[in-house]
Amino acid sequence: MTSLLVGTRGSALATAQAGGVARRLGAAVGVEAELVRVTTHGDVSRASLSSLGGTGVFAAALREALLDNECDVVVHSMKDLPTASHPGLAVGAVPEREDARDALCARDGLTLAQLPEGARVGTGSPRRIAQLKHRRPDLEVVDIRGNVGTRLGFVDSGELDAVVLAAAGLARLELTERVTEYFDLADWPTAPAQGVLAVEVRSEDLETLEADAPLHRALEAVHDIDADAVASAERGVLARLEAGCAAPVGAHAVMSGDDLVVTARVYALDGSDMRTHSITVGIGDVRPREHASGSATASDRARALRERAARAGADLADALLAAGAADIAPLRKS
Repeated sequence: MTSLLVGTRGSALATAQAGGVARRLGAAVGVEAELVRVTTHGDVSRASLSSLGGTGVFAAALREALLDNECDVVVHSMKDLPTASHPGLAVGAVPEREDARDALCARDGLTLAQLPEGARVGTGSPRRIAQLKHRRPDLEVVDIRGNVGTRLGFVDSGELDAVVLAAAGLARLELTERVTEYFDLADWPTAPAQGVLAVEVRSEDLETLEADAPLHRALEAVHDIDADAVASAERGVLARLEAGCAAPVGAHAVMSGDDLVVTARVYALDGSDMRTHSITVGIGDVRPREHASGSATASDRARALRERAARAGADLADALLAAGAADIAPLRKS
């Protein structure tokens, strides 16, 4: 391998996050990593996320480019990926998670509680719309699209009083000085796998290349077992609910010693109601030991940890359904 072609969406945020991963992949095996920019349907359409179908609108073109051998790997925001695997593709690595919280970027340094009655707050996420209406039903919540710069521009121009954005994206773009309030995950759970990236590869490359092949070594160098596990748990909730990134569902998982703690919340679209549940599962027997990465045993334990985490998410979703989550939000019924 003399170079590594890394597929990414063309937005400033996508290239910033993919660029960081590309540099680490290339450095791990001593080759140049080059970004291949791909335009997706979600990038060119100005329709609302929910009307576009939600999950997958940003991933399809990247996956086509990978399958067409236009690149060696692609980097996704994991929250944009459908929970079902794609034929011929697999997630080869999950880098360390960035800040999972949502952030308010408001005029005059205001917090959510300080915004005046009737203030106009922008977001393109049905979950965030529901959360805003639940916390502040007096606000006028405006459905917006566009990249991070465009959304912040709505506040700068006075068209909006505030916008809600992912803290991870603001950090990757070095725009954290625009944040006027971070929302605590205990009270404001975010999209499953928010702040997590996924490096997707062709399945045949994982299956046919030797374990010490450059691509394998590069993927192992950027992979974070804990990020993989918590993302699997959170996405397990979505998979069981048959909900996508356009659904009013928030979830957050955290590793606590030998336990995995997963919490999820389902909102009514208008914010008038919600269902919350948490689950704790033991993981001490499957969590890979330090300094054991790369071995067959470590790989088996990592796989077992991922599967147990996903199962915990599914069990949590079942508890939410039993509590009537499907009665208040557009989810599967059983």
